[in-house]
Amino acid sequence: AAAAAAAAQQQQRKEIYTYQAPWTVFSLAWSNRIQQNSQFRLAIGSYIEKYENSVQILKTRYTQHHPQVEPTMDIYSACTIDHPYPCTKILWSPEGMKNASTSGGNYGSRDLLATTGDYLRIWSLSPDDEHPAESGMLKSKKELMLNNNSKSDYCSPLTSFDWNEYDPSIIGTSSIDTTCTIWDIVAETAKTQLIAHEREVFDIAFSAGTDVFATVGADGSVRMFDQRNLEHSTIIYETRNLEPLLRLEWNKQDHNYLATFKVDSLTTTILDIRVPSVPVTELGGHHNCVNAVAWAPHSSCHICTAGDDSQALIWDLTQMSKRSVEDPILAYNAEAEVNNLQWSSSQPDWVSIAFADKLQILRV
Repeated sequence: AAAAAAAAQQQQRKEIYTYQAPWTVFSLAWSNRIQQNSQFRLAIGSYIEKYENSVQILKTRYTQHHPQVEPTMDIYSACTIDHPYPCTKILWSPEGMKNASTSGGNYGSRDLLATTGDYLRIWSLSPDDEHPAESGMLKSKKELMLNNNSKSDYCSPLTSFDWNEYDPSIIGTSSIDTTCTIWDIVAETAKTQLIAHEREVFDIAFSAGTDVFATVGADGSVRMFDQRNLEHSTIIYETRNLEPLLRLEWNKQDHNYLATFKVDSLTTTILDIRVPSVPVTELGGHHNCVNAVAWAPHSSCHICTAGDDSQALIWDLTQMSKRSVEDPILAYNAEAEVNNLQWSSSQPDWVSIAFADKLQILRV
């Protein structure tokens, strides 16, 4: 019995589902809603070096391929959205997450998705009446398009954004024009816009609550802002030779910790905002540059990194204040360079990675 249980556990651990897209997959996001008829729901964005790009909404269904065999889970595209330029980031509305308030105004019950690229766009999804309900097909509608450059018809491309989990009416965007903009998407206006860095801003992330957010950029700094006092910002960390910092992820369970990494870097830097300028630890393990990082949504001391060495690595940071973290606790080898990575907040046993033209869902 023990052997059978171990075998079942091993089988469960090896659960991997793959979807092949018609293009290179760059951006991806897990839906925060638990669906009745689809175990998973994700959005993926294309990377095509031209104006016409796409976003696909992926769902899952069980298919009986043979009467004698257990049904298998397939991933299918329920909707394709035409998107100008590759989207730099996709996020589903935090509505449905445990922290989210209901102050999303008229957006409250709708199924929403946001993307950044040339502009910030909000899309709504609803069942597609032209298909049978059981097909699970969806149709999209562009609800909103916001330009961070109000003085001109031209836009400054947006590098990233974050959707506030505590107040879903708030979105923060970062731009190559050195600014960050905090939007009220219900009022459809910019609440504030500030020059955040001396050079391009590459990422923005909210901390707990609605006021504090952090940014990283091409000037090599991590900066922290408080909307109650935007006259000042705190530089938490600067790279030694001011090498650009690409991404920023706030620990969802312990907001004292941030993760970031430099351009073309093999390591991920873990910072404690209570001890500025000195990293708590540096995570190695990759043989080529790191492209993505994601904290576990349900644990303050687990984090996943992925990179051009085709690896996704999960790390246990329990002891990081006492000693350096040398080795990951789990490693997964993909078929190609991993472009992106997301850890599901609604189903924390699952991580998704994007490489080449594939999205893969892995049980961890």
